[in-house]
Amino acid sequence: MKLNRLLGTAALAAGLYGTTVSGVQAADLEFYFPVGVNAPAVETIQEMVDAWDEAHPEHTVKAVYAGNYEETTTKALTAAQAGNAPDVAVLLAIDIFTLVEEDVVAPFSQMATSEEDKAWMDSFIKGFTVDTVFGGETYSIPFQRSTPIFYYNKDAFREAGLDPEKAPESWAEMIEIGKKLVKKDDAGNVVQWGTRVPNLGLAGLWLLGGMVYSMDGTLTTDSGTEVQFNTDATLSAISFLKSLAEEGIMQPGGVTWGDTPKAFIEGNTASMWTSSGNLAFVNDNAEFEWGTAFLPGGNHPGASLGGGNFYIFKDTSDDEKAAALDLVKFMTSPENAAKWAISTGYVATSEAAWETAAIKDYTAQLPQALVARDQLPYAYREVATFQRKRVAQIMADALEAIIAEGADPKASLANAQSEVDKILADYN
Repeated sequence: MKLNRLLGTAALAAGLYGTTVSGVQAADLEFYFPVGVNAPAVETIQEMVDAWDEAHPEHTVKAVYAGNYEETTTKALTAAQAGNAPDVAVLLAIDIFTLVEEDVVAPFSQMATSEEDKAWMDSFIKGFTVDTVFGGETYSIPFQRSTPIFYYNKDAFREAGLDPEKAPESWAEMIEIGKKLVKKDDAGNVVQWGTRVPNLGLAGLWLLGGMVYSMDGTLTTDSGTEVQFNTDATLSAISFLKSLAEEGIMQPGGVTWGDTPKAFIEGNTASMWTSSGNLAFVNDNAEFEWGTAFLPGGNHPGASLGGGNFYIFKDTSDDEKAAALDLVKFMTSPENAAKWAISTGYVATSEAAWETAAIKDYTAQLPQALVARDQLPYAYREVATFQRKRVAQIMADALEAIIAEGADPKASLANAQSEVDKILADYN
């Protein structure tokens, strides 16, 4: 589907959803959501859904944990294409292009039309609204959002003679400090690495995007039709990633996402780069003093925005849409956004949430939770394009080939760029 046709779809949506539904009847909602971090997300979602259900006895809602982000999007799209779409779902914010192209989601801006509704849609932190709009319509609402941050073991820093209150700010400092944090046993085997930076798969690509941003580049543009992979900024970021293993600071051969928080908790690494959504897991399980900081950068700090937004599916009744909209408003209220952030470590998505007594008390006790919010001015959207799944996989495969298989960086980036350009040619 070409871009002008997609814009036509957005315009059509304005006609279909131009009025607010009144006289809402009972609705039975199905709500898909993902979990992508080590946090009690399922329990917290269920608590919030149950609270909404209790307050709205005329409605019912079934919360369905549908796997990780990719699995949830696939299940939601498959269900929609079979005529059995969920009513509402939390899906990747960057999947807006795919969901609009597939013509399966309804714009919030055509359902939430009162002045109060408009104020609600304007209440979210601007960094999180980049991925909510297409063709002048707002298709999603920020909820389960994060940035990766730097976690470090302050006890390990002290043992290495380092200042436990001073995390590395640059890649050069990361190398220097990382060497001092490596510990070996009498046989010369590493028992504590200096750091873990996941560099394989889509998670590796997510972190790479922030590194590229710290070098004043971006992997994709706001249009959804262009990738900037074969650049000096990307090459510099990958060179830094490779140097971590080459300098003996990080295990060679590639680092996976899922094992990283556990390795940190167990003392196998003195620091790690992972989602702010792992804050609760670390806080509940670390038996050492730990801190958080901005991700070390090249020219300046840099991080990728991540996580999911609420979408409402279009092939549901007007009553279901109205009930789903009310559920989304409830879940994103300042009080519930604060509850969600406190329970998981995700970043509360509205300024009002950060003004609640609950989150102020929480951050007073756990100031590490402020880092992800404070890092937002240095964060940019992750890889977001039409055909995102195909595009991102090509880029992730190129990164993995360079890191784990020793492929030539320049040739790999050029080949991946060429492949992606062919896929996106129809959208330009």
